[in-house]
Amino acid sequence: MEFILAIIVGLLYASGIYLMMRRSFVKLIVGLTMLGNGANLLIFLLGRIVKGQPPIIGGADQVIKEIYADPVPQALILTAIVIGFGLQSFAIVLIRRVYKVVKTDDLDKINSTDEFA
Repeated sequence: MEFILAIIVGLLYASGIYLMMRRSFVKLIVGLTMLGNGANLLIFLLGRIVKGQPPIIGGADQVIKEIYADPVPQALILTAIVIGFGLQSFAIVLIRRVYKVVKTDDLDKINSTDEFA
């Protein structure tokens, strides 16, 4: 299972970087989103996939003795998802505004030195 997820992480990274190198502003944002999803999946993989109990220590125990799920990678991924959603929302508004002013989403035309009205 972990090998398949590692291959998926590699595919997400590769396709994200490929899309970020395209000339379209929309493809840049989609590539950035795919790169973020690949990073989230990588953090999830590094936390190990364990089917176990929640990490709660009972009143009489000092240490958890059985297998438990680590909550730290899950909390990091949840935070990254929220930040990624905010970034995507901002990028969509930015794309709309740039397209309204420039009438294109081609990054080469946007970076030109010509003045736009």
